[in-house]
Amino acid sequence: MQITEIYKSLQGESTYAGLPCVFVRLTGCNLRCSWCDSEFSFHGGKKMTLQEVLTEVARLSPSGGLVEITGGEPMLQERDVIPLMEQLLDADYQVLLETSGERPLARVPKQVIKIVDVKCPHSGEPDTFALENLETLRPHDELKFVLTDRTDYEFARDFVVRHRLAERVHAILFSPAFEKAASGARDTSHCLLDPQELAQWILEDNVPARLSLQIHKLIWDPAAKGV
Repeated sequence: MQITEIYKSLQGESTYAGLPCVFVRLTGCNLRCSWCDSEFSFHGGKKMTLQEVLTEVARLSPSGGLVEITGGEPMLQERDVIPLMEQLLDADYQVLLETSGERPLARVPKQVIKIVDVKCPHSGEPDTFALENLETLRPHDELKFVLTDRTDYEFARDFVVRHRLAERVHAILFSPAFEKAASGARDTSHCLLDPQELAQWILEDNVPARLSLQIHKLIWDPAAKGV
């Protein structure tokens, strides 16, 4: 499979934020979100066998723990990434899959925790989420909406209600988008949507969502890679 990087850091998003995690970032993505912070993973990378990936994960975290499969879009390499997830599970790792939900998710192993990023209007990739993937969601899965403004918020709020997401998944995450070229200051000044404003909207509308900040961009320089 084509791999951009494998590294160990703290999980920066989702309900697993703050936990040590090994990240396996696959190369390639078929979407071009306006706020994307991982464009470096669209091309390049290096070819690695399944065993080479497993060996590197074990070197970084020899006694199990959390592993996230991310990208790019990892499900573009479904033929290779499904066996990878299966073998990580067999080795007693807890596996997260970060995906847009544009690709079919039916073959993802049931034990894998899917973190599905539903694209909002101002991502530049609206209507790419495959609604049939709603039927693949399990109670431990999470759905994430990256928001830039009120329009994105209202889309996410209405999507949550229309599809009764609170009954389907463990968590619904509303995350303010970060400036693509953010660097320097490690604070929320780089957010395209003020977290305080988003918090107020969530409270006013009683949305069953969790405000989620990318804590790795508050710990390290927002431009840093491999963290």
